[in-house]
This record gives sequence, structure tokens and C-alpha cells, in this order.
Amino acid sequence: MGRAYEVRKASIQKTGAAKAKLYSMYAREIYQAAKTGGVEPESNAALKRLMDRAKKEQVPGDIIKRAIDKVNSGADETYTSANYEIFGPAGSTAIIACLTDNVNRSVSNVRAVVNKCHVKMGAQGSVSYMYDHLCIVSFKGLDEESTLEALIEAGVDISDIEEENGETIVYGAPNDLYNIKEAITAKLPDVTFDMDEITMLAKEKVTLTGEDLETFNRMLTLLDEVEDVQSVYHNVEL
Repeated sequence: MGRAYEVRKASIQKTGAAKAKLYSMYAREIYQAAKTGGVEPESNAALKRLMDRAKKEQVPGDIIKRAIDKVNSGADETYTSANYEIFGPAGSTAIIACLTDNVNRSVSNVRAVVNKCHVKMGAQGSVSYMYDHLCIVSFKGLDEESTLEALIEAGVDISDIEEENGETIVYGAPNDLYNIKEAITAKLPDVTFDMDEITMLAKEKVTLTGEDLETFNRMLTLLDEVEDVQSVYHNVEL
């Protein structure tokens, strides 16, 4: 099926202003995770996962340290998660996930992109019902049968499993992300997880061409420039 590779988030290129945005995004997420669950990654799985992902994406260590130090210093910043649902051209849809300290600013900036691209912002729930909220874990070293065996032994339910390009990909409920990883690690202690994320997966995909594709790509580019936007999930084959 290859679903994981069809729904990767709109990429943030690691150059120039986009690199600064990437660093800022991780700083906010790490701060929020540390503030909510504690500053020790050994006892805060969400924080550990974010720190590991940040290192993989070559986020400088001092940015990670400053975000955690901010919590230790008693700073009290509050970030709110907000999702915006978009109807694009020719049956395309998108869910824009933001983490912001100013909801009015985030909705204003997202709406500006919507207006520039002549797409439509929908009400809450108008798009999201067409997506599955899942965790995705991918790795090498265990085949599908061995992976299923490890998950069954650990008592972990999953939604689906597949093999593609030498990788095993497991789909499960969002709150089972850490249970899936622990079950795999128990069987394969030196495993490296190529993907371990919680995502929105479109139930049906669409293919765009011509001006419709240009419009959709322009929307993705402009959303990449919005500081509060963390992730863009969509149903377009790119």
C-alpha cells in the first residue's frame, strides 16, 4: 500500500528562513512537552521522542537545551494546538496543524494563505472525518511476521502492518505509539526507527494536474512560511 510515504508532511527545506522556522518549531514543541511532562527525557516519553527527532533533523543541541532550560527557569509560556481544515481545488483537502501562543494570529495567517490561493476554510470536522488519526512506526530488521509476533506478545493492538522498500511499517492508535516502539525494541534492541510519528492519514487520495496542482503547491509553500504551522496533512498524490 505504501501509505506512509504518500502522506509525509509538507517538507520544510533546511535552508535559510525555513531552517530557522524548523528550529523554532522544535523549540516550542520541546518546551511544551517538558513543561507538561517534566524535563527528564527518561521519564517523559513525549520529550524523549521530540529530542530524538530534533537530533535526526540536525537541530542544534543548544536550541534543545535552551527550550528545556526555559522550563527549569520557571518561564510560563503557553502554547495552544489548533487545527484548520481546508478544501482545495478538485477534491483536495488539507488539515493544518498549528502550535501557537496567539490563536488569533495563527488563524489570521492561515486565512491569509487561504484567500491568496482562493481555497476554502471549512468548519471543524468538515475535513477531518475523511482522515484516520494514527501513529506510524517504521524500521528495518524484522519482517512482518516477526513484528506481529512481537506486538502480540506485548499485547499491543495495531490497525495495519506492511512491508515496503525493506522497511516494516506499523500503523496503530495514537496512544499506542510508545507501546509499539517498546514491543519492537524488546525484540530488536539496536533498532533505529526511521519514522515514529502521530499523523492524519487521508482515507482516499486525489491526483491534481495543471492549474489545480499549481494552486495546491503554492498553498503548501505559503503555509511553510507561516511560523505557527507545525504540519500539513493532505490527500494529494505528490
